[in-house]
Amino acid sequence: MIRCPDCAAELDVDEDEVEEGEILSCPECEAEMEVTQTHPVHVNVISDDDDIEEDEEGDEDASEEDDEEDEDDLEDEDEEEDEE
Repeated sequence: MIRCPDCAAELDVDEDEVEEGEILSCPECEAEMEVTQTHPVHVNVISDDDDIEEDEEGDEDASEEDDEEDEDDLEDEDEEEDEE
């Protein structure tokens, strides 16, 4: 029997039925865990912080692209004014 690293709930996991790299979910707190060892079973909580950081990086990239598009639009407007 193993325990959830987040809430200490008992997880009914048979070490013969899990594989390394398998993702388990705690029935109590719904934390996701990756099986890192099978004999005996050992799990590590998959951190939500990593997902948040990746999302923030993606948002920053999108902002940079928007800024570049805005600059292009301004240049186009300047060219149109020059033509008039």
